[in-house]
Amino acid sequence: MSSEPRWLYLVVSAAPPVLRIKEFITALYGDCWKVCLIATPTAASWIDLDALAAETGCLTRIHTSPPRQQESLPQADAVVAAPMTFNSINKWAAGISDTVALGVLNEMLGTDVPLIAVPCVKAVLRKHPAYPHSVSRLADAGVTMLDPDAVTTRAEDGLSTFDWPQISAALLEATRADVDTSRK
Repeated sequence: MSSEPRWLYLVVSAAPPVLRIKEFITALYGDCWKVCLIATPTAASWIDLDALAAETGCLTRIHTSPPRQQESLPQADAVVAAPMTFNSINKWAAGISDTVALGVLNEMLGTDVPLIAVPCVKAVLRKHPAYPHSVSRLADAGVTMLDPDAVTTRAEDGLSTFDWPQISAALLEATRADVDTSRK
């Protein structure tokens, strides 16, 4: 087993589960991941990125830096995009990179890095004609799309949240398959 840290890009958009993203980051560190949290601007306005970075040690990104001030991100070993909104899923599938978060997701489609997406999309929006095509396009590109009904629960405050252990299990499965493929 390698002593090198495994880096996870955790890309978040503005849906209620992002309010509990610290739970997931803490679990990821427990599973020996180092985390780089990449938030859409709206998601970043919902959470305190500085406090989250101080509490968990994760790297955070929202905007690009000017070319001479650019700090590069560590190379990702896996990507989890959770939560993903209707808007973000459709933009990602269309190749739109109008935020750093979407730009990273679009770039990662061109790699062999395992990608997992966890939609947090209302059932009525899943009936929109663009949505199934976007999900299908991303799945065809190699993204593991988790079923929102299977991973979404309601917290005590009534807001949607995720079954983070189920997402961790999907990450383990995706990276196990990646390790098995690299051994061949």
